[in-house]
Amino acid sequence: MIARLIAWSARNLLLVFFGAGFAAAAGIYALAHLPLDAIPDLSDTQVIVYTEYPGQAPQVIEDQVTYPLTTAMLTVPRSKVVRGFSFFGVSFVYVIFEDGTDIYWARSRVLEFLNGAASRLPAGVTPTMGPDATGVGWVYQYAVMSKELNLSDTRAIQDWNLKFALAKAEGVAEVASVGGFVKQYNIILNPQRMRDLGITMQKMRDAIRASNADVGGRTVELSEFEYVIRGKGYLKGINDLGNIVLKINNGTPVLLRDVARVELGPDERRGITELNGEGEVASGIVLQRFGVNALDVIDNVKKRFKEIASSLPKSVEIVPVYDRSELINAAIATLKHTLLEESLVVALVCIVFLLHVRSALVAIIMLPVGVLMAFGAMKLLGIGSNIMSLGGIAIAIGAMVDAAIVMIENAHKHLERAEPGRSRVDILIEAASEVGPALFFSLLIITVSFMPIFTLESQEGRLFSPLAFTKTFAMAAAALLSVTLVPALMIVFVRGKIIPEHKNPINRFLIWIYRPVIKAVMRAKTLVILLSLAVLAVTVWPARQLGTEFMPNLNEGTLLYMPTTLPGISVTKAGELLQTQDRIIRSFPEVASVYGKAGRALTATDPAPSEMFETIINLKPKEEWRPGVSIDSLTAEMDRALQFPGVSNAWT
Repeated sequence: MIARLIAWSARNLLLVFFGAGFAAAAGIYALAHLPLDAIPDLSDTQVIVYTEYPGQAPQVIEDQVTYPLTTAMLTVPRSKVVRGFSFFGVSFVYVIFEDGTDIYWARSRVLEFLNGAASRLPAGVTPTMGPDATGVGWVYQYAVMSKELNLSDTRAIQDWNLKFALAKAEGVAEVASVGGFVKQYNIILNPQRMRDLGITMQKMRDAIRASNADVGGRTVELSEFEYVIRGKGYLKGINDLGNIVLKINNGTPVLLRDVARVELGPDERRGITELNGEGEVASGIVLQRFGVNALDVIDNVKKRFKEIASSLPKSVEIVPVYDRSELINAAIATLKHTLLEESLVVALVCIVFLLHVRSALVAIIMLPVGVLMAFGAMKLLGIGSNIMSLGGIAIAIGAMVDAAIVMIENAHKHLERAEPGRSRVDILIEAASEVGPALFFSLLIITVSFMPIFTLESQEGRLFSPLAFTKTFAMAAAALLSVTLVPALMIVFVRGKIIPEHKNPINRFLIWIYRPVIKAVMRAKTLVILLSLAVLAVTVWPARQLGTEFMPNLNEGTLLYMPTTLPGISVTKAGELLQTQDRIIRSFPEVASVYGKAGRALTATDPAPSEMFETIINLKPKEEWRPGVSIDSLTAEMDRALQFPGVSNAWT
């Protein structure tokens, strides 16, 4: 069957080339539209239920919010784990689903159960679902800077301008705010005056709530026109609050300002951010939607920044502090460079050992077609492009051209020994049919060698399955092309003067070395086997001394410093410690910028307590580093400089 397919391909060049061209075009389209990221998304399919209960202690949150929600989510279909976390004023419930569950199906099921659980919560407490993002969805972070505005003003710009403008960018799931101060009206009560005038806190609360409302009326007709009647009662500022009437005492109104002081102040903060050790800043975090292209999302966000720049105050500057596109481009560029080098080496080896450029073109053309077919399969199965999936292709490149080289070499032998006057096409078909079936099945055997990786589950499966998939796709494409495209290309390119193997000086030299070695090995078979076993035994000890890690370090220009300190640290002290750490880190000449966050942002994807710090260190290009400094030595030097009592350092 394989021989007949080879013969058919060799005699139907137009159809084969058309099919190969179509496959290559589909691969180019897939390559341009594949989701691109640095590493695979290792996070579980999860839905976060986020609930705010302001001012309540963690134990109250646990009893009245987290426990009812957690127990309600236990029966959600296909959920495998439900976790609840209670913090001061906020509850997080994580519903983790089985592998392969569609994220939007999971969200609809959680919403269905959430509607029933909401009735068991305290009055005024409304649970919400977190964004449709994953644990690696933080793709872009920025700081809002201004030399003329204070932290409350820059935070207001973030909350009321940037947040909504960026949320419209394609692929953005949420824009979270952190840092700065949120403005609020503070009413400082005078207990003595309240007692003297007989005013309770409940009465004051009801009076403020009732005074901050517009009242709708009906319409009135005047001079053939209709006018809408509206009672305007929204509070506009501190004076309006102070003039609220609490009660009438002997015909004299008692106003709010008579029993309290009204002033503007900051809301309670659970997260702060700092830049370059120079002080606090207001910041924003852009989260991408599940399954979208990270590079496209970041580009869309940058375009939105340009569009709204003219509407911002002139003194406001948007400073990027984390841009994953740099990591993605650096990681993918490194891998692309490696793939290009491998392809050039393969082409060079083909030319050197065959000494026939046109014959080498068979392998050189077949290789990119096979790679593009692998990209097409990735697109069909929804596998993104990252260092693991591209690494599978890099592993497969060397083996992909084996069949083409062997088939060409066999064709050369047949042409050398062919009788004069015999058809060149018949000789090439005979040569390809002789080795084609064996080559096809040998490539299939290599293809299935990665099948055990598909049995991995959880994070291991999500990390290594892209590599196994792309390796399998590439080898399967090579097996198919070896019995279709390669014979057709041989008909086109394997012609002209064929240099015999014994006239190739490189081949002649290698054969000269190989023959005495193989003769010696065959004469001392027992000794060779014993030496091989001895070498195998010797390698056991160094193999057991090798270190292990879940995945390799990327080292693409950014460090993440994640220290933790004593639980219960105040926000003020956390800010002081964060600024001190950032100032020390910024003093290193290799550091371009340092951005620190303590506590959590206003998003369901960030449950970090105030004692947990996250510091992003952007490094300068390697050419600007001090001589002899490496990423490991720089990390160790920073770690020694950042030794504080009660602080545990962690780097990644």
